[in-house]
Amino acid sequence: MNKIEHIGIAVKSLKDSNELFSKLFGEPHYKIEEVEREGVNTSFFKVGENKIELLEATNEDSPIAKFINKKGEGIHHIAFDVTNIESEIKRLKNEGFIVLNEMPKKGADNKLVAFLHPKSSNGVLIELCQEIKD
Repeated sequence: MNKIEHIGIAVKSLKDSNELFSKLFGEPHYKIEEVEREGVNTSFFKVGENKIELLEATNEDSPIAKFINKKGEGIHHIAFDVTNIESEIKRLKNEGFIVLNEMPKKGADNKLVAFLHPKSSNGVLIELCQEIKD
């Protein structure tokens, strides 16, 4: 793992949260993107070398809607940048982590992503991210 790529925060309203976090960071978001397959709209902020991803559900069946209904708004996941996502998935599975998707999928912000179940990482949902090379 190279670095923390971003922290994901589940929100009820992207519009309201964009206003709030713009005030907090003193800068507007730089990107809004829909990930239709996951039922989520995302908004990204850059804070120094770090990124914050706001996540809003687009339907009641999305993982974000279920998270908010169960736990309320708040930190949803921590994402780590990796060089080779397939080898990291294999390594972590061999280390005993529960991998939620054994094949990486296309996520927001031009990334391939995979997730580790929070039960295997002290209650924290971990996202692995690899930049998609053109």
